[in-house]
Amino acid sequence: MNVSGKTIFVTGGGSGMGRELVLLLLKKGARVATNDINAAALQETASLAGDHQGRLSTHVLDITNYEAVLAVPEIVIQTHGVVDGVINNAGIIQKFVKVNDLQMKDIERVMHVNFWGLVNVTKAFLPHLLKRPEAHIVNTSSMGGFLPVPGQTAYGASKAAVKLFSEGLRSELLDTNVKVSVVFPGAIATNITVNSGVATPQEATARDSAKFKTLSAAKAAEIIIDGMEKNKYHILVGQDAKMMDFLSRVMPDRAARLIYSQMQSLLG
Repeated sequence: MNVSGKTIFVTGGGSGMGRELVLLLLKKGARVATNDINAAALQETASLAGDHQGRLSTHVLDITNYEAVLAVPEIVIQTHGVVDGVINNAGIIQKFVKVNDLQMKDIERVMHVNFWGLVNVTKAFLPHLLKRPEAHIVNTSSMGGFLPVPGQTAYGASKAAVKLFSEGLRSELLDTNVKVSVVFPGAIATNITVNSGVATPQEATARDSAKFKTLSAAKAAEIIIDGMEKNKYHILVGQDAKMMDFLSRVMPDRAARLIYSQMQSLLG
């Protein structure tokens, strides 16, 4: 689906990949509605949109609140006329600790945002998308959704759930006008650790610079939108995601041990 002239709803548009997706969609001629729980971050995104602000609407929304999410499609349609696509980008990570040291409330929070929030948005918008001549849903999983990452096991489980939910949904919609793609980002330069409440800005910077080579959020957005327009089944973002996708399929134990060795310094 060519995004020019289409209306796309993007979750988590206040920062990181979400913000870059919003700005790129606007640049490519789309109308965009975006949400975040952080009103100030949304305002900053709107300011960065510059001359494209007339095609952007922002909505302060907690995607884990199903009743609130249900009201959003009509608001978007009233604002932009139609809705043609959804990019479920919003997500959080967990504390960098093992399951034995992770509190149940932290596991539940990750699942509520990453999986149930995505399901809420999908369920709310799907009836409207099915009425369009063509439509597209893009769901963001993670490299951690197909590869075990010690210290991010609950996060990985939430993203694995996103993977299978998205693939099942795509199969269910094969004979419809709605297409579904699932995204697997590798290490992306965003402030997700800070936004997730699991690190200070200084800790996040030290962790990222010490261990992992990251792809810019802007480049990640380009890859995602390109994959959306080409109706890709899986959209692998970054060379690390591509390499580990291959390795985890042909040598899963070796792939798991490789990631284990990379995570040891973070887990202590």
